[in-house]
Amino acid sequence: MKIIVGLGNPGALYRKTRHNIGFQVVDRLAKVNHIPVRIKRFQSLYGIGVIDSQKVVLVKPLTFMNLSGGAVKKVIDFFQVELEDLIVVHDDLDLPFGKLRFKRRGGDGGHQGIRSIIERMGENHFLRLKVGIGRPPPGMESAEYVLSVFDKTEQSRLNQIVSQAADSLKVMLLEGVEKAMNQFQKRG
Repeated sequence: MKIIVGLGNPGALYRKTRHNIGFQVVDRLAKVNHIPVRIKRFQSLYGIGVIDSQKVVLVKPLTFMNLSGGAVKKVIDFFQVELEDLIVVHDDLDLPFGKLRFKRRGGDGGHQGIRSIIERMGENHFLRLKVGIGRPPPGMESAEYVLSVFDKTEQSRLNQIVSQAADSLKVMLLEGVEKAMNQFQKRG
């Protein structure tokens, strides 16, 4: 069993912000694979299903981003999976808009949600799928930027990027992370 967590902030105010791209990717994966993410428990919304032959739990924490670790720990403890079976999908300021990158282990890279998960789990041995949102324009603080909505140019590409990220997770589940990296992490 794999636990796939999309990071974001709850509520309509944040729904379309850059910081919520993790939620969007999990929503797409859920829709394409007919896995309703409606069960409210563990400070999260979650759904259980199968993607081809792989059993998965899709999770969207209902805590705010910087408290995601508490919700993730509750899910991991309840389903009794190893941390290596956790995949966290989140936005990344240091990647150009739309670029995907899988990462094993490592630090939080300044991401408050990842920091919270590492702190609550006591280790960093989980896989991340980073979805690039690019850097803020000059004069804009990072915190303000991640909570802003995508501009019109970005919105025209967002659907394709979210679909690619969901597709990369499916490849990772069925064929392994190396195959997903080779197929979806474009060089350049």
